[in-house]
Amino acid sequence: MFEGYDPDLVAWVLIPLVIFFSRVSDVTIGTLRIVFVAKGWKGIAPLLGFFEVLIWIVAMSQILKHANNWPSYLAWAGGFAVGNYIGLWIEEKLAIGNLVVRVITAKPADELTIHLREAGFGVTKLDAEGSQGAVNILFTLVQRRDLPEVLRIVRNYNPNAFYTIEDVRFSSETVFSPRPRIKRSVFGLGGVRVGK
Repeated sequence: MFEGYDPDLVAWVLIPLVIFFSRVSDVTIGTLRIVFVAKGWKGIAPLLGFFEVLIWIVAMSQILKHANNWPSYLAWAGGFAVGNYIGLWIEEKLAIGNLVVRVITAKPADELTIHLREAGFGVTKLDAEGSQGAVNILFTLVQRRDLPEVLRIVRNYNPNAFYTIEDVRFSSETVFSPRPRIKRSVFGLGGVRVGK
């Protein structure tokens, strides 16, 4: 692979770099694969698994050939750490899937409900009883990319509200969200407007 290069350069720099970038690649792919499996995306997860293992074999074969080389060990560990970070960063940027936002507020939530609905979010409001007395509970199903907007509205109109956010694996979407939806590709690039 590195014939003609200085053996020290190969052992101490080039091989660790190959291991590092291979490990970054396979762990990044593995992180995304786990996310897609959790979301029930049966088509893409096996394909990502194939490439993850293929790249892992390349990295592992190099570290076994150079098992007495400490930079290779550091490259392996560093690639694993960086791969996790990059995989999570990509997953966050893709903003795939739906979330349920549950807002619990002690004060009447009429104004907050109106503003969420005006922003195009479907809201279900319930009257409930908390440990301190009457509360309102709001539920809204949103696409992940819309979460910052929902939280901005909640903080603006009821900064003391308690809220939780949960991933939704499957939903009919149209029941809860009157917002126009963008049908996105697997990697969140481009898209076609669906619905009103």
